[in-house]
Amino acid sequence: MTMTLTKLSPMWPVMDVNYPNRLGRLLEQMLESPRQREENGSLLGQWIPPVDVVEEGDTIRLVAELPGVKAEDVKISLENNVLTLQGEKKREEAREDDKAYRFERAYGMFERSFNLPATIDAKKIVAKFDAGLLTVLLPKVEAAKPRLITVKIEK
Repeated sequence: MTMTLTKLSPMWPVMDVNYPNRLGRLLEQMLESPRQREENGSLLGQWIPPVDVVEEGDTIRLVAELPGVKAEDVKISLENNVLTLQGEKKREEAREDDKAYRFERAYGMFERSFNLPATIDAKKIVAKFDAGLLTVLLPKVEAAKPRLITVKIEK
C-alpha cells in the first residue's frame, strides 16, 4: 500500500472553497516561514509598503515607508481621482565571498492606489522623498477649503 503525503495549510478550511484566489494566496504567504517565502519567490515578488493618509485642514498628506528604495525608482500618477504609487525595491547584488544565513526583507515591485476626493488640486501636488519616507502633499482647491461665514444681525 502506498501513502501520499500532502502539505496541509493551517488555513485550509478558509481557503478550500475559493482556492486559488488572491486572498487565499496572501493568507498562505503570511503563514509561511521566511525560508518558505524565499523558496517560493514571494520575497522577490510584490510587497506592500505601509502608508499613512492624514487630512490637515486644506491639505491631505500621504506618507509611505519605502526603506531601501531610491527616489528614481518611484513613480506617482493621478488619473480619475486615483493616486497611484508604483516602484521597485531592488535586492542588493550578492558578492561571491558573501555567506548568506538568512533573507527576511521583502524586495520587488510595489503598487498602492488611493481614491481621492474630487476637491484635490492636481496642479499643486508636491512629492518629497527623504530618509526612506515618501511624502505627497495633496492641496484642496480653493472652493473646497473651509471658510468662516459671518452671521449678520439685523435690527
